[in-house]
Amino acid sequence: MTFIHWIIILVIVIAAITFYSVFNISLWFRAMMSGAHVKLSELFSITVKKLDARSIVNNYIKAKKAGVNITIAQIENHLQAHGNIELVINALIAASSANLKDLDLKTAIAVDLSGRDINEAVKHCIMPQIIQINDITAIAKNGIEVTTSVKITLRVNLKRIIGGALEETIIARISEGIMTIIGNAATHNEILERPNLITQKIMENKTLSQDTAFDILSVDIVDIKVGRNIGAELEIDKAEAVKYISQADAEKRRAEAVAAEQEMRALTQEMRARVVAAESEVPRALAGALKYGNINVKDYMQMENLKSDTLMRKALSGSASSDMLTPSLNAPKKKKTKLQ
Repeated sequence: MTFIHWIIILVIVIAAITFYSVFNISLWFRAMMSGAHVKLSELFSITVKKLDARSIVNNYIKAKKAGVNITIAQIENHLQAHGNIELVINALIAASSANLKDLDLKTAIAVDLSGRDINEAVKHCIMPQIIQINDITAIAKNGIEVTTSVKITLRVNLKRIIGGALEETIIARISEGIMTIIGNAATHNEILERPNLITQKIMENKTLSQDTAFDILSVDIVDIKVGRNIGAELEIDKAEAVKYISQADAEKRRAEAVAAEQEMRALTQEMRARVVAAESEVPRALAGALKYGNINVKDYMQMENLKSDTLMRKALSGSASSDMLTPSLNAPKKKKTKLQ
């Protein structure tokens, strides 16, 4: 063979390798053998766009074999939007196997691009999820505290999955509903005797799942506990407050009474001082009367005798106080002897 022949063979080999690598002949052949025909132009476009041709073709083959209607262009667009096409196709296959007609390709792509796990959504649509809410506490009208724990069975609604609220909204609404039911009960015994009263009223309220991505299948009571007597505690606190107020008022009145007593004592002392001052003027007046002859000594002595006689009579009758008696009128105390 001449040198030209070797050059021609080399060119043919290079061309074959380039054609094989650019057009992914192996993927094209495998797709054709799997019954999911892929055009060479589509493979060339995938290569030029620097996408993962193997992943695209494998997912396309899997979708076609499962009966999912999807095109290579739709897979490319989802990958370019940074979506997970494998999750979307798996979810569509699971929904098709479970005969769920509410999930289509457009909805699955939208859910995946929103950041939610479309596989989990389909799984919980086929097999409902159970959420437990613990320690929902409310107070009945008689003041007794009641604590309840419930289990909620939820099923994903694929029609409302886009834009629908998540589990937190369901939990908040059901907790609010249970607290309202307990609060409207006349006594806590109504709840203890009929726990199904809570579940019945909750299930009758169709607005709890409105605008959410779920349907409430059931609400089941797990536990009910009786807590503190809040009404009695409030009454005790009220009575304590009234007691403190009454004590404060009594203390205020006592302080006012003490102040008034002190004022009266001061006034009494003042009056006594005036009496003493007035009495001190009596000897001076008597001296003046004797000096100027208004009374004589005989009259003065008669007056003194009359005063002494009056004090003695009072002393004998026991109506005179000790300070009214002069030392001369106080009878001396007799000492007891052994004979007595």
